[in-house]
Amino acid sequence: MAALKAADLINDGDHVGIGAGASMLYLAERVREKIGEGMELKLFTPSADTAKFLGQHHLEVLETSLTARLNIYFDGCDQFDKSLNALKSGGGIHTQEKLLASMANEFVLVGDSPKYVDQFNPAIPLVLEIIPESLLFVVSRLEKLFNKPTMALRFQTEKEKPITTVNGNWLIDIWFSQWPELSDINSTVKSITGVLETSLFFNLATKAMIGSGAGVQVITK
Repeated sequence: MAALKAADLINDGDHVGIGAGASMLYLAERVREKIGEGMELKLFTPSADTAKFLGQHHLEVLETSLTARLNIYFDGCDQFDKSLNALKSGGGIHTQEKLLASMANEFVLVGDSPKYVDQFNPAIPLVLEIIPESLLFVVSRLEKLFNKPTMALRFQTEKEKPITTVNGNWLIDIWFSQWPELSDINSTVKSITGVLETSLFFNLATKAMIGSGAGVQVITK
């Protein structure tokens, strides 16, 4: 329901970004229908799964490098708060997702009601994309900055090799006993040489569509 409601925000001629996850596939299906009804759209996605779905329906997905602006970008998340700050940690493609979110005139979060929280759950990690050579340096700096939080390099299922991102980098999961001030996290962590991006989408979303048994709630920043 939230994805279908979000799709109503799309206008003819828009450059549209579609993120990753199950809710985004519902939205992509509605986008396919809109194009079939005659709407002209240019589509972008950071997600291989979303790109595959669109390709199976003979819809062209353009390279992100071909644009500097989107009219609107949609994405799901793990959690988002009352200020529409969001955490995206699962897929490990948050750098590409954040790039598209930053390009967009409007960034819309789509999710169900349990993801809408007053404060982030410490059980959900902050994820960093780092260059492999910086691993020990980044870990040592994080220990000093955040009083030795729990950290783990993300490994492939067989636990033999670290997961490698599409950029050729590694992922570090960080769990805080209590979340630091959100406004300080990105500026502090990204100042560490070797850190490419964090999974905290701070002050980026402009709207959220929240699905529940009662219908769809629209939250505007």
